Amino acid sequence: MSSLLTADELSALAEGVQDGSIAVDTGFNTNARVRKHDLASEDSSLGVNVSSIDMINERFVRLFRLGLLEVLRSSPRVNPTRVQIVRFGDYLKDLKPPLSVNVIRANPLRGFSIVVIDPAVVFSSLDSFFGGFGNGVGQLPPTRLFTPTESRIIKMILDVFFRSLQEAWGPVMPLEFELVSSEINPQFAQIADENDLVILTRFEVEGSPQAQGFLDLAYPYASLKPVRELLRSRVQTGDGNEESEKQWHNDLEVAVETAEIQLRVLLGQMESSLGEVQSMQEGDVLFFKKPDAARMLVNGLSAFDVQVGTLGTQVAVQIERSVIPDQE
Repeated sequence: MSSLLTADELSALAEGVQDGSIAVDTGFNTNARVRKHDLASEDSSLGVNVSSIDMINERFVRLFRLGLLEVLRSSPRVNPTRVQIVRFGDYLKDLKPPLSVNVIRANPLRGFSIVVIDPAVVFSSLDSFFGGFGNGVGQLPPTRLFTPTESRIIKMILDVFFRSLQEAWGPVMPLEFELVSSEINPQFAQIADENDLVILTRFEVEGSPQAQGFLDLAYPYASLKPVRELLRSRVQTGDGNEESEKQWHNDLEVAVETAEIQLRVLLGQMESSLGEVQSMQEGDVLFFKKPDAARMLVNGLSAFDVQVGTLGTQVAVQIERSVIPDQE
């Protein structure tokens, strides 16, 4: 006996569902919702905190610009974009050769990372190094190789890049960066499988209005996952023990101590109308109640109550107590 429905039975069943005579919301878990999930993909929601990478990148940008100023005699604008977690294959789709594609190792992190430099950045740096205005270059053929001079400029950029990134990572963990290989086609720099996740930061570099490019840094997601606890605790809270931070704090304190400020003593004050002020003439006497103490103002802000007197041949004030402006 066949268990399949006939054509008439299927038609009657469809009409019953459409007109509502046959209930379709019966059974178990009718309110359940289904969400697509790929078991082969790596979940990034419980892994690396990208806000910590953002903080490292902000510190890196400051150091990187100063380093470029020393070696290239120019200080281009470098703006980091928001850190993204993307598939490595999706990232490669948007890259068109020729590019300066550099595979690097960040010891002791496992695996390889990648640094991609736009030719516009290379040629802008080259022009600045030889005394130009930082102008870039037009469209290049995909197979165009970098000349020895251009390769030297790339090496100078990478040296500054490695030093700055190493110092930026210092509060989290000590890293040592080394160049492994260089390519012009990103397809040959396979630091991960196409479906693997990478943590990508794009730095937008502007050497001049006519030369705007990018510099990409991509870590394999698997390389940073073992240190995710360090990224959460050390970068977000800050340990406050950096030698450079202590030196900066001491220098700032010394500079503030020698800064000149203006002191002004207010003996008294009174209120009047605009009409009375306009009608004042020479010889008029103004009466007001003298306060118990004069007020010393520091750069226009109330600071101390003082007594006015003399010391030798000089008019002087004696501080009685400090004043908090917000509590006046």
